[in-house]
Amino acid sequence: MNDIILMAADQTPSLGAIGYGIATLGPGVGIGILVGKALEGMARQPEMAGNLRTTMFIGIAFVEALALIGLAAGFMF
Repeated sequence: MNDIILMAADQTPSLGAIGYGIATLGPGVGIGILVGKALEGMARQPEMAGNLRTTMFIGIAFVEALALIGLAAGFMF
């Protein structure tokens, strides 16, 4: 019984890394979609490029916060 507990304790840190890897998939896809749509909008209306760029960077910051929360959760659990 003790061997099973020790084996589980040895594998726990790697589970945190796997969890963080999974947690980065969502923000990665989100940033890709966000930048793609911003570039599409800039191509359609070049005069709005400055406003779209600013909004894009704010959106990237919010999406990147999700990745940082996933990183913190990986260290906590």
